[in-house]
This record gives sequence, structure tokens and C-alpha cells, in this order.
Amino acid sequence: MTKLPPDDELVAALRAGDGAAFADVLDAWSSSMLRLARSFVSTHATAEEVVQDTWLAVVKGLSAFEGRSSFKTWVYRILVNTAKKRGTHEKRSVPWTSLLPGDEDHGPTVDPSRFQGPGGAYPGHWRETPEPWASPEKTALALEIREIITGVLDELPARQRAVISLRDVGDHTAEEVCAMLQISAANQRVLLHRARAVVRARLAGYLGVA
Repeated sequence: MTKLPPDDELVAALRAGDGAAFADVLDAWSSSMLRLARSFVSTHATAEEVVQDTWLAVVKGLSAFEGRSSFKTWVYRILVNTAKKRGTHEKRSVPWTSLLPGDEDHGPTVDPSRFQGPGGAYPGHWRETPEPWASPEKTALALEIREIITGVLDELPARQRAVISLRDVGDHTAEEVCAMLQISAANQRVLLHRARAVVRARLAGYLGVA
């Protein structure tokens, strides 16, 4: 991941329309922004829209950034506000498009160029043998645990889900989380403790440990 410059340099570059600087910020923050947005809305697609809307708002409002907080905190506050509004709207209506098949039903196939042609020694076989996959048992266990954690996170109250997503998945500090969500340090600790307790209990039950 590209290391971003100090806020004053970064904001100056963005205000000057530096496309490379904007690409670096997108690369550095978009994944964690998507996870945070997912804490407030019901689908991955909606979370992606929230992130897109946030970046549009950031670009539009760059001149209003006064440096009272870090630039990252300012961006994440915009994201949280955008996601909260979208989450509130979702509770009032369920879009029909969310019930239709998505692009995930039409994933890519193996590139034909990876196979030997008619002139090859073994037509139709791999040009280069693919890397072996992880053992089915380990892969299955990892996928099951990830599904369990994802399921537990989805069941958590929004504030707990947002805090644990930022702290344990996004690797943000407690101070950053407090600033992004505009909550006190004590509140952040309580929300994180309760969220971790729920996740730990669910995993313990699945793994059969105390």
C-alpha cells in the first residue's frame, strides 16, 4: 500500500487536481471505508454506493476542509454520515433491484490462452501447471470461520459493528475511531468489549472451546 504524505501536502495535491494523489488515497482507504459503510447498510452493493458518494462529497467539499481534525477523520465522518442516511432510508424501503441477480452470477472463466493450442505438445492441457490449492479441510475451516464472523458482525447493533470493524478489521486506533464516530473513549471501549465478547462466544461455541 502506498504511504500517504502528511495532510497538508496531501490536501494541497488533491485541491490541485493531482490524479495520482487521489488514486493513492482511494487505494489506501477505500477497503476500510467499504467495511465501515457495510456496518450501516444492508448490502455490499449499497455500501459501495456509499463509498462512491463519500468520495464525490469529499472532492466537492475539499475547499471546506479546515484541518480541525486529520484529513482521514474528516473523510470518515463524511462516510459515516452518508452511510447513516442511506441506512435510515433502507429501513423505509426495499429496492426491487436488491432482489435481482447481480454481476456475481456471471463471473469470468479461465483464460483460454492458459491452455496449449493445436500446435502444442499436449493440446488442451495447461501451458504452465497452476499452483496447488490449499487443502480442502483448511480452506473449508477458514471459510466457515469467516462466514461465522461475518454473520456475527451482521447481527451486532450498528454502533458495536462499526467500532469492531474499525478496530479489529480496519486496524484503526481507539482515538481515530472516537473521532470518526464522534463517541467518547469510554463509549468506544464499552462498544468494542461487548462486540468482541459476542464474536468470541460465537467462535468458542463453533470451535468447542471454553
